[in-house]
Amino acid sequence: MKTIEVTNIEKFAENVIPKQPQNSKSVVESILKDVKKNGDDAIRKYEKKFSGATISSLQISSTEISNAYDKISKTELDALRLAKTRLENTESAIKSLLKNKTINSNGIQISKKFIPIQSVGCYVPGGLAKYPSSVIMSVIPAKIAGVRRIVVVSPPNSDGKIDPLTIVAADICGASEIFKTGGAQSIAALSYGTKSIPKVDKIVGPGGAFVTAAKSLVSQDTGIDMLAGPTELGIIADDSANPRFVALDLISQAEHSSDTFCYLITTSHKLAMLVNKNISEIVPKIQREKFVHSSLKNNGFIAICKTKSDMIKLANYLAPEHLQIMTKNPESLSSKITAPGLILLGNNTPSSASDYVLGSNHILPTNGFGKIRGSLSVLDFIKTSTQVTCSKSSLSKIAKHLQALTKAEGLPNHYEAVEGRLK
Repeated sequence: MKTIEVTNIEKFAENVIPKQPQNSKSVVESILKDVKKNGDDAIRKYEKKFSGATISSLQISSTEISNAYDKISKTELDALRLAKTRLENTESAIKSLLKNKTINSNGIQISKKFIPIQSVGCYVPGGLAKYPSSVIMSVIPAKIAGVRRIVVVSPPNSDGKIDPLTIVAADICGASEIFKTGGAQSIAALSYGTKSIPKVDKIVGPGGAFVTAAKSLVSQDTGIDMLAGPTELGIIADDSANPRFVALDLISQAEHSSDTFCYLITTSHKLAMLVNKNISEIVPKIQREKFVHSSLKNNGFIAICKTKSDMIKLANYLAPEHLQIMTKNPESLSSKITAPGLILLGNNTPSSASDYVLGSNHILPTNGFGKIRGSLSVLDFIKTSTQVTCSKSSLSKIAKHLQALTKAEGLPNHYEAVEGRLK
């Protein structure tokens, strides 16, 4: 990884943030139009084109679900159930805070209710790796929120099959339907609906460039959670951190793909040197070495800042998906850091663990969007419903104020609709 002395935070950040490819938009647009017009036939065509799979029935049958259980080990099933339970506990605690409320003020009654979205589609990647954990992270918050129809879509392999762990995860989490389709074509199906796949109200879940572009394009017709790009991990560390742990954590997130954005922020030249030394020693011996090497070489860096305040400023500017703080007093730094999607404190809270069984959600904002939102949660599947009741006497009391505002805005008929009731 390249090591860079940081003097100007803003300029440095602008230069190191990877530029996202834009060349997929026209291709995705054509796929969306085709699926909107030709439905299931178009989906099968694109699955054949991209994965080589010939698919007769797009939906996973009950027999296929039963067979999937036979193909996984008890240890794997126990791990899925543990991850499910941990996340259920977290999401249930969040939902318990959402209490319906009625506000009465001078004869005006406003009721606020929290009600679940009726249907959602959960995209589960399946290209460069298997992601049954992403099933849990997307389906469980929806289930806890009370969503009635939860659809899972995931790309099949060349044999037209979905990873059995993904199927089992969807089943134990309570998905209503599971479909063998991925990429932009699956996003189109969820948004517009086909004969096999009825449309949903909202689409959630991470994906590659084509999926992200498709979610962006259909967002004018269907709700989406966020536009999540390649994995990001920032680590703030000082001399108290174990350099091998830092190296292992950077490697763990870099193995997702060759375009991940993983880096270290420190004030220590010594730590920078030792982390680089560990990475050089570890990477040639690991699985998925090509992804890790390409990612850390092309996008990774070690930023050496002058002060702690500069480290904080840089972390907030970059707003990484995950930020690990591995310092003597991590809490003192974290209290000043607001932008990352997820903050992990201490030497024994690796982002890789949070991806699975710590009880936090690994579907997180990237590309700086941690500045405005956090991880996927039960809140993404609940809408606030508002009901208002006003008495005639209360309307009379506020009429002159309403008249002043409608006159100022040049909308006199707004006031006439009120005055007509008071005559």
